[in-house]
Amino acid sequence: MKSKHLLAALVLILCAASTIICCTKDSDNTADDNTLDAIRRRGTLIIGTTGDYRPLSYREPTTGEYWGFGIEVAQKIAENIGVKATFVPTSWPTLTEDVLKEPAIFDFAIGGITITDARKSQMDMSDGYLRNGKTILCRKEDAQKYQTLDDLNRPEVRVMINPGGLNEKFARANLPNAQLIVYDKNEEIPSQVAEGNADVMITEITEAPYYIKTDPRLAAPLLNAPFTHGEIGILMQKNKPELLAKVNAVILQMKQDGTLKQLHEKFGLVYGY
Repeated sequence: MKSKHLLAALVLILCAASTIICCTKDSDNTADDNTLDAIRRRGTLIIGTTGDYRPLSYREPTTGEYWGFGIEVAQKIAENIGVKATFVPTSWPTLTEDVLKEPAIFDFAIGGITITDARKSQMDMSDGYLRNGKTILCRKEDAQKYQTLDDLNRPEVRVMINPGGLNEKFARANLPNAQLIVYDKNEEIPSQVAEGNADVMITEITEAPYYIKTDPRLAAPLLNAPFTHGEIGILMQKNKPELLAKVNAVILQMKQDGTLKQLHEKFGLVYGY
């Protein structure tokens, strides 16, 4: 009789242990939803991008297609993983919130995202793949007027900025005396300046060359003397070490095999690696 009770107890213990193991495996699978294996099973790399930052990330309003420097970098990463690239929208004001969402709405974000300590304190950022720095766009006839921050930091100067990103932070920190105009559509700000609705746009040395090339009314007088110096990278949650390692490996490979230099030349950007 005692043997039967002992056997029954042993069976219960084994069943409980089995349940714990199964649950642990399920939990591990949930935690690993964004690993490379999960991305391969899904068959697509999901990438968040603002689509308003020519020539790095732009979404054509009529077709919905994305193009740009960052878009092609993301496609190279997806190709290396062995899946297709799928792009979904994010925005500068919601970028951090969107990256940190649970469950994740994309695997990483790409575009004109500058590597900063503040971002790295909350999220992971890849190695840099594009040199960057703050500069300005203005009307061509005003190019000689705006040569320093002091020239911009005047009550009569209307400075237009897109909300939520580092351009807004830079303007608020460095131009307290200027008239700051927040305009929601980043891609429309250059034409707003050209048409006289603002005097200056705070932008990046990665964005300015495209606009002075495509709009002869504009100038970037400080293109070769930016106010800041940094790099653009890829932004993701901190719990994706395998994906981060893969992204950095692809960026390194693109530097070594000349692909990154070719992209710089394609989009009219100065190669700095």
